[in-house]
Amino acid sequence: MIRVLLVDDQPLIRSGFRALLDAEDDIAVVAEAADGDAALALAREHLPDVALVDVQMPVVDGIEATRRIAADPALAAVHVVILTNYGLDEYVFNALRAGAAGFLVKDIEPEDFLHAVRVAARGDALLAPAITRRLIDRYVTQPPHRDARAALRHLTGREREAVALVARGLSNEQIAARMVISPTTAKTHVNRAMTKLHARDRAQLVILAYESGLVVPGG
Repeated sequence: MIRVLLVDDQPLIRSGFRALLDAEDDIAVVAEAADGDAALALAREHLPDVALVDVQMPVVDGIEATRRIAADPALAAVHVVILTNYGLDEYVFNALRAGAAGFLVKDIEPEDFLHAVRVAARGDALLAPAITRRLIDRYVTQPPHRDARAALRHLTGREREAVALVARGLSNEQIAARMVISPTTAKTHVNRAMTKLHARDRAQLVILAYESGLVVPGG
């Protein structure tokens, strides 16, 4: 059963998402919060698999809530998905850097929304290749960041290759085919890279890959 925490300051939005999620046999909403401060407390209490967090809220916004959840070792298994009305914007980018696994626009189709929750629960990033390109084109086209570039020195050559392929939007199975290795080995390379780079999830690997210059837009 996928356990979900809903965080949005609009009760009508929360009730709509709850009705959609609770209708599924494999998903259950375990708690709701109207701001990021309450979200952190409820995340610690219920340990959800997925936290759906509105990016703009009073008291504590979605970016700060994401940052606090990502920084809490007890919440390492909680995958934060940002909810936004506006699509890809600076708030979403900052939330991804803070530790979010991806983002969803609130007018998403119901079947796509449910699929996204299941994807996030598996620990995969909600960053399709088209979204990744828009993200990079808009925000990470500056020269490589020194700290991000230095962090890559801890990776083996195969781990660097795997991270570059993650940044291109490939799944573990696709990475395995490209590198001519087993999916298990591909997953191992990705997981070891995440550990060495202190990346919470694949979304942060994507950002690090571009910020470091390992992958360049259009390359």
